[in-house]
Amino acid sequence: SPTQDGELDSSSNWRLDPTELASKFTSRTKALVLNTPNNPLGKVFSKAELELVARLCQQHDVLCISDEVYQWLVYDGLQHISIASLPGMWARTLTIGSAGKTFSATGWKVGWVLGPDHIMRHLRTVHQNSIFHCPTQGQVAVAKSFEREQLHMGQPSSYFVQLPKAMQRNRDHMTHSLQSVGLKPVLSQGSYFLIADISDFKSKMPDLPGAAEEPYDRRFVKWMIKNKGLVAIPVSIFYSVPHQKDFDHYIRFCFVKDEATLQAMDKKLQKWKAELGP
Repeated sequence: SPTQDGELDSSSNWRLDPTELASKFTSRTKALVLNTPNNPLGKVFSKAELELVARLCQQHDVLCISDEVYQWLVYDGLQHISIASLPGMWARTLTIGSAGKTFSATGWKVGWVLGPDHIMRHLRTVHQNSIFHCPTQGQVAVAKSFEREQLHMGQPSSYFVQLPKAMQRNRDHMTHSLQSVGLKPVLSQGSYFLIADISDFKSKMPDLPGAAEEPYDRRFVKWMIKNKGLVAIPVSIFYSVPHQKDFDHYIRFCFVKDEATLQAMDKKLQKWKAELGP
């Protein structure tokens, strides 16, 4: 949905088109992959949107693979809703979680899947034939962390309370900083990513180095890393080739950073702003 001039865009404005989504289901459709809170957008799907997805999955007898690794990173008082909790969905949903996101331990590579036994037994068969061993020490540490969180759930001492508060401050900090240099951030509702619209720069700097067929956001990110010392990810890489050109004016930033890194970003952005002039 379009925003008014000067209004900060929000990931909530990016909505599923019910008709288009329904048109993608055919007799060959076996599974749907859902990601909420979403990477790279930071969108948190509403109950109404999840009910739409659930209705289509049940109507077409489709499995839902729900990536909910950012479920504890939700901002502005919003609530994460698991699609498996909706009527009729537990029996057809696999819900994915990650210790890397839940406990800020991305190097541990510990994750989990929740679902009904009639699906999980097949998943276990695939898993046991895909790996040699499990990271046992990490699994024990994650289990202990969950046990600790159960005792503090909903209290100020809970990590699941402290973490989103800290990340919301970082999100607000980065959003303000990006706006100051003329980038147009899209306010993230969840995860630790936000995207920014670089359309104004696309018109000012149309001839960045790179192959003509390379999406603009990729050329812009390479230029920004080399010339401004700032790192982002081109959003077009999240799309299939036929749709990349439609989204090559967005880049993704990560705001799970310490205060010193955010301040260093501020200085580089202000220097960039001074170079741009009035």
